[in-house]
Amino acid sequence: MIDLKDFEYKELEDHLIGLGEKKFRAAQIYKWLHMGVESYDEMTDISKQLREKLKEESYVSTLAVEEKYVSAIDGTVKYLFRLPDGNCIESVVMRYHHGLTICISSQIGCRMGCRFCASTIGGLQRSLTAGEILNQVIFAEKDMGERISNIVLMGIGEPLDNYENVLKFIRNVSHEKGKNIGLRHITLSTCGVVPGIYRLAREQLPITLTISLHAPNNEIRDTLMPVNHKYRIEELLSACDEYVKATGRRLSFEYSLIHGVNDSLENAAELASIVRPLHAHVNLIPVNKIKERDFRKGSKNEINAFLARLTALGVNATIRRELGSDISASCGQLRKKKIDSQTREDQSADTHV
Repeated sequence: MIDLKDFEYKELEDHLIGLGEKKFRAAQIYKWLHMGVESYDEMTDISKQLREKLKEESYVSTLAVEEKYVSAIDGTVKYLFRLPDGNCIESVVMRYHHGLTICISSQIGCRMGCRFCASTIGGLQRSLTAGEILNQVIFAEKDMGERISNIVLMGIGEPLDNYENVLKFIRNVSHEKGKNIGLRHITLSTCGVVPGIYRLAREQLPITLTISLHAPNNEIRDTLMPVNHKYRIEELLSACDEYVKATGRRLSFEYSLIHGVNDSLENAAELASIVRPLHAHVNLIPVNKIKERDFRKGSKNEINAFLARLTALGVNATIRRELGSDISASCGQLRKKKIDSQTREDQSADTHV
C-alpha cells in the first residue's frame, strides 16, 4: 500500500493520471492530506468513486499522540508520537515571539553515536519516510490548533543519513499547495556528513544549515563524535565553505559545552579560529545530563566566560535558551524513557511467567 504523503506534488499528479484521473485532482488531494484528514472519506470534494479507488491502492497515514507534556515554565510542548508499526518518535513545539517552531525527528534512533546525545543510545531502528516526517508537523499543528511557522530538523536522527526522504519532506512542506512554510524558515542540523553537505549545496535551497560541531579540534571531536573519524574537521569546514558559496546562506554551529572536556578558554580560542573565516554564528549549549554519561555542564560564570572569549575574538555567539526543562524536552530523552519503561515491564512479565 502507498502513502500518498510520500509523493512530491508532481509525483502525485503523475500517479493520479496513471489511475485515469484528471491532473487537477492532485491539488485537491494534496490540500486535504496537508490539512490532516485521517481518511479519504473526509475529502468531501472528491467523488466517492475516486475515494474507493484510492482506498484500494493507498492509505492516509497518521500519527497517534502516545504522550504529551506541556511545560509550566515556557509553554513548550513535547510529543511522543506512536507510528503504526509501534515505534515512537519525538517532536517538540517551542513558542517564540515570531511564532511556533517545531523540532522534528528524521529517523527512529540514530547510528551516529554522539556520546552526549540520548538519541543514539540503542542505535538506529530505521529511517522515517517523507510522509512520516511531514506528519509530525501536520498532527502537532492539528493538536495545538495553531499554525507552525518554523521547522527545525534537529530531533532524533541524522537528516543527511536519510537524504532522499528529508529532501522530499522539505519540498512538500514548503509547497504552495501544502503547508507552504517558506524554505528560509526551515533549518537542517547535521553532525557532519560531508558528502550530504556537498549534495545539499547543489540543491541550492535557501534553508539554514546548522553544524553540530561540539569540539574545536580533531582530538576532542574524536572522543565525542564517531563521525569525525570518517570526516575530519578540515573536510567538514571545506564542505561548509562550499555550502555558503552555493547558497549565500549564513551557517550556524552548535557547540555543547561539556565541563572539563571542551569548555576551557583555550578551547574557545581554538573554536574562534576555525569558525571566524566562515562568518558563522555559534550556538552554545550547556550539555544536558543523561544517566548513561558522566558529562556535566560548567558553572554559569564559566559558560559566560567562554561566550565572552568568543565574542572578544570576533565570533557572533549566543547561549541557547533552555526550553521545556521540566518536561525532558531535550532530544531523545522521552523516547528513551518510554523504551526503558517497556523493557522493565517485559522483564517483570518474564520473571512472573
